[in-house]
Amino acid sequence: MQTQTKTETNIKLPLAFILFGLVSFALAQSLLWMNTSALSNGIFRMPDLWMAAHFLLLGWAVMVVMGAMYQLVPVAFLTPIWNEKFGFLQFFVTAIGVAGLSIALSVRPGVAIFAGVLTVIGILMFLFQIAMTLLKQEKVNVMTWFVGSALVFFLLTIVAGLTLTWNLAFGTIRNYDAFFKSHLIFGLTGWFTLLIFGFSYKMVPMFSLSHGFSMKWAKPALGSYVSGLIVLVVAVWIGTWPFTIIGWGLLWLGFTGYALDMKEIIKKRIKKKLDQPFIFSLIAIGFGWLLHTTALLMNVLQVTNATVWSWLVYLYIMIWIIFSIMGYLYKIVPFLWWTHKYSGSVGKKEVPTLKAMTQEKWGTILFTTMTFGVIGLAVTAMIGLPVLTFTSQGILTIASALYVISIARVLTR
Repeated sequence: MQTQTKTETNIKLPLAFILFGLVSFALAQSLLWMNTSALSNGIFRMPDLWMAAHFLLLGWAVMVVMGAMYQLVPVAFLTPIWNEKFGFLQFFVTAIGVAGLSIALSVRPGVAIFAGVLTVIGILMFLFQIAMTLLKQEKVNVMTWFVGSALVFFLLTIVAGLTLTWNLAFGTIRNYDAFFKSHLIFGLTGWFTLLIFGFSYKMVPMFSLSHGFSMKWAKPALGSYVSGLIVLVVAVWIGTWPFTIIGWGLLWLGFTGYALDMKEIIKKRIKKKLDQPFIFSLIAIGFGWLLHTTALLMNVLQVTNATVWSWLVYLYIMIWIIFSIMGYLYKIVPFLWWTHKYSGSVGKKEVPTLKAMTQEKWGTILFTTMTFGVIGLAVTAMIGLPVLTFTSQGILTIASALYVISIARVLTR
């Protein structure tokens, strides 16, 4: 019988979140496929697309990140999860809330507030869980600051989101557009990006077997990025163009510092041939930097076209946030399952290698196909080619479903 070590989490907890996320991912892409006519016309703020977006960002990205954090936080910070039973309760509350909110936004937006409240409760439970876990950490490091900052912006994201769903039900708030943009900034550039930054400082060295790197840009990157987020939100509320440029400039500097650290870590690696799915996560860093550069230049040039900005946000979600999660998940799930099923049998009987748990070449094909699908969708929609837009999203939907199947197959090995 296997005994749990100090930093192990009951595998059922992270897997519950990850499996929910995989189903949500496939569902979100299918919903987008059914609504490509709206995408082709640059219509993003409509109920069916709200549902797809929330299944993608809450159901897939947030739930998978939560599951990964239940596994990675104890390993990264060398402290056990505060309360696993509380974690299972949090999963059920959040899952019901996210599913209910996403569906209600399409079917009956006026009642979305009730599922929204349940979602907020679930997220607050998660934040409390992780906060209690981090408080037990003996030595605070830069990764703690990245993750802690991300959690603060996650809280701000759900407060802004709850305000928006309140407005759908009762229509009593002013400055709806400012709340909406703040919601996006807090969630996409605050919560997701800072969290990817933080865990990259742990996972990139681990997956590349790197040693002797300095992480000299980590603290400046964190300070610059958080400052940029604050300035950008202020700019949204006061409508001052120079503040917007300063905000994006600080975000660009922060992302550049992070990218330089990742470049140094890869240069100091012992593992010469990197795994293909991990390379996909590294490519996502390049995409993220290009998107930050584009956003800064668009602000300098005063590009205000709402459709162009909407597609930039879509690309930011897909080729930076979603692709980063996909690449890391292709490594995390096999490691999680192999450790659970075979680590206690090493030396006692023949066990499969960690690399044998996945079909790496198949993953490479899927990742490449999805990259062309995402970029093809954005380009064909912006230049007005609806048939090719529909085709691109169809390819993306099929590739997403195959990705889900490839991850699920790991659990049968």
